[in-house]
Amino acid sequence: MAFVQLIEFESDRIDEFDALVDEWIQQSKEWRTATRSVRTKDRDRSGTYVQIVEFPSYEAAMENSNRPETTRFAERLRELCSGPPTFRNLEVERSDSL
Repeated sequence: MAFVQLIEFESDRIDEFDALVDEWIQQSKEWRTATRSVRTKDRDRSGTYVQIVEFPSYEAAMENSNRPETTRFAERLRELCSGPPTFRNLEVERSDSL
């Protein structure tokens, strides 16, 4: 079953955040298990973003999360945030292409 993680965070350093994500995408291409990532901006709360990361399964997400490279990447991202991120771990029960 597919798995989605929502990560809400605040940052006034989004360009640096994106540059770090771009770096990670290149460095992790041989082993990462995430299949898609979308960063959204909250239109009502300035400086608030939600990163949506898709995985083929919860197990694949945990495999990715347990890698030391992912831990270091997440620590570097946190340094660019105004506070701790909020995580939502969601099993996909239905998905429709519209």
